Amino acid sequence: MTASSPTITVVGAGLAGSEAALAAARLGVRVRLLEMRPVKMTPAHRTGNFAELVCSTSLGGEGEMQAKGLLQAELRSVGGAIVGAADGSRVPAGNALAVDRDEFSARVTQAVREHPLIEVVPGEVETVPEGIAVIATGPLTSDALASDLMRLTGSERLSFYDAAAPVIAFDSINLDVAWRAGRYEQSADYINCPFTKEEYLRFFEALEQARAHTPHDWEKLEFFEGCMPIEEIARRGVDTPRFGPMSPKGLDDPRTGRWPYAVAQLRQEDREGRMWSLVGFQTGLKWGDQKAVVQLIPGLKNAEIVRYGVMHRNTYLNAPEVLDSTLGLRADPTKFVAGVLAGTEGYLESAATGWLAGTNAARLTLGLAPLTPPAESMLGGLTRYLASANPKGFQPMNVNWALVPELPAPEPGPNGKVRKLGKREKRPPMFRRGLAAFMAWAGEEAGLSVTPPAVPQPEEDALPVLR
Repeated sequence: MTASSPTITVVGAGLAGSEAALAAARLGVRVRLLEMRPVKMTPAHRTGNFAELVCSTSLGGEGEMQAKGLLQAELRSVGGAIVGAADGSRVPAGNALAVDRDEFSARVTQAVREHPLIEVVPGEVETVPEGIAVIATGPLTSDALASDLMRLTGSERLSFYDAAAPVIAFDSINLDVAWRAGRYEQSADYINCPFTKEEYLRFFEALEQARAHTPHDWEKLEFFEGCMPIEEIARRGVDTPRFGPMSPKGLDDPRTGRWPYAVAQLRQEDREGRMWSLVGFQTGLKWGDQKAVVQLIPGLKNAEIVRYGVMHRNTYLNAPEVLDSTLGLRADPTKFVAGVLAGTEGYLESAATGWLAGTNAARLTLGLAPLTPPAESMLGGLTRYLASANPKGFQPMNVNWALVPELPAPEPGPNGKVRKLGKREKRPPMFRRGLAAFMAWAGEEAGLSVTPPAVPQPEEDALPVLR
């Protein structure tokens, strides 16, 4: 890099930071990408690779019925690196875009390290860099950098706990008990472990008695609703798990032809199918107790846990107090924030805000104004929410259809009443409207190269995706 080259700094090489660096480099701007791993590791990461997934391996549901499906399509249309790596490393997961976590991370790492405009600088960052920068240090932002951000923004940081689910070796799953199927006869991409009432109550009792994570005195133990540990779900009542992640709906046990009392599902972790993770079983249980609880699941009596669930603290800013809809800091418009630190929840949301922050940082470097995607797009709806939500009690947000405007109401019928549209009627046109608005904005206003994406339409498109 030469001193005269337009350059931005990106801090953090997770999903948001990697996407930001590649988005800026795609616009011809040089990038200094600062990443502390592997010089300094975190409690949640295993490797020094970029964009390492530490919780689920799913980037959400696909197709026109899914809010995440729209966000995926928006990113595909502008060549988003994270969704591209996910497409290249996907594993079967019904109506979800799930990946082989190691292959996915390797693809992102290679793209970043081989880009001629990106310089990777290892080591911990303790202060906000000078000049135009994207801060994408993620949920495990160091205390020193978080304190400097607090100083810069004048706002207190918040934190909540996040957890990963155990991963099971496939050859230790008893398929004489468990069976492969999707809900309501969808594609058989899941392994289902059925409970009788007696087995479920025994499992629940063990879960209640297991030793959970104990926070330090100075930490306020709060959980994000979208990634609630199974032991916390259980504390809400004996039936709560089986009406949540352990719901048997749509799963006919081939031995009885009926739905079981409850079901634990496993989703493929790697391309070869040698590792499977428990869906919705994020946990912070001690490892000994975790193993005992897992092995009470029918079909997992001899389960080999190849990676235990872990819990870690997530750190994020009170976005509506400190960010505008371009993801720039109100206190310093040359600084952009992306990912969990910006108040998002979810891999795809981190990547999308990384793309926008990197694009806007590059635009600012090139003498252009930062932009906000249109309100009808999912990314535009998300960033507008972050900038305008009620700051009191603010929690990180996943994308959802409530973030974008409703369709115009239909004309009244002969009786003068307006018929309310169902989800199947309104979501596909909302999807198409949002994607068209995003692509027009990206091509005409942002001046980017845009390619209409192929939109996956699985048969089970209209059904909910379990995390």
